[in-house]
Amino acid sequence: MICGIGNDVIEIERVKKACVSQAFLSRVYTEEEIRLFARNPSSLAGNFAAKEAVAKALGTGFVGFGPRDIEVLRDKAGAPTVRLHGRAEERRRQIGADRLWITISHGRGVAIATAVAEKNEKEEISAK
Repeated sequence: MICGIGNDVIEIERVKKACVSQAFLSRVYTEEEIRLFARNPSSLAGNFAAKEAVAKALGTGFVGFGPRDIEVLRDKAGAPTVRLHGRAEERRRQIGADRLWITISHGRGVAIATAVAEKNEKEEISAK
C-alpha cells in the first residue's frame, strides 16, 4: 500500500553553480555521494531532486531532518537506491513505510525525481 509520494524537479545548471561551494556539497550530500558524483552535475542534480522527492514522500519535506539524512546511491545496474539516516529513518518508521521506490530522469537542462513510500499490506491487515 502506498503511504507517501513525492516529486521534484530542479535545473541542472543551478545545482552545478551551487556545487562550486564545498560548504553546499557538505551540507547536502554524503561523503559517498560526493565521491561517486562530484564530477557529474546531472547526477548531483538528480540526487538533489531525489532527496526532495523522498522528503515529500515521508510527508514532511525537510522538517526535522536534512538532505544528508537521505542518501541516494546506485545499485549494480545503475538504478537509484535510497538509504535513510537519523531522523529521516525515524520518520520512515513513523509512517510505517517498509520500502522506498525512487526514479530519476534528466532532460532539457532539468533533473526530475519521483519517490513512493510503500508499506506491507499484510502487516496493515494483521494489525487490525
